[in-house]
Amino acid sequence: MSNPNFAEVNGKKYKINTDFRIAIECDKIAKDSTINDYERALAILYKLFGEDALEDIENQNSLIKIAKKYLMLGKEEIISNNYENPDMDYTQDMDYIKASFMSDYHIDLEQNQMHWWTFYNLLNGLSNSELGNCCILNRIRNLRNLDTSKIKDAKERAKIEEEKKIFALKETTIIKERAEEEQESVNEFYKSLGLQKGD
Repeated sequence: MSNPNFAEVNGKKYKINTDFRIAIECDKIAKDSTINDYERALAILYKLFGEDALEDIENQNSLIKIAKKYLMLGKEEIISNNYENPDMDYTQDMDYIKASFMSDYHIDLEQNQMHWWTFYNLLNGLSNSELGNCCILNRIRNLRNLDTSKIKDAKERAKIEEEKKIFALKETTIIKERAEEEQESVNEFYKSLGLQKGD
């Protein structure tokens, strides 16, 4: 499936703002339970399709379905989040993401309005080898996931545990506790619009 750039509803075309940063903002909006479902829907429509989507009330439900599918890269499940044990946060780790794109792909994300689908696929393709060829982002993610209880040397274990603290996601415990709430919030958001997974 090629990267979509337009949405079409009832013969009318809407240009999608495909910049990966916009998709990340939409993800945050979908998770934000402090605003009501209608406001979230309108915010996502505005971010992705602009003023036209807000004015075209007749097509808004169809556009929300398209937006959901677009943000999930055409898949049924919400992706790019490890809700049980998160090891990455787009905002906190953005500097590492940028550095990794530069080192692996020679792509400057500051100067690039990359399509969300391309960004996501390249993010998952970043170097991650135990032989040492590993980008900074994946080195940090691997460190966060490392089980130090398996390290026999006490000095080495203490050193790595200290490193884990330095590079830990901020409020990791809160993030884990909040993850299920956020997932439920997203599910309720789409449910309120008459959308179920797979729609």
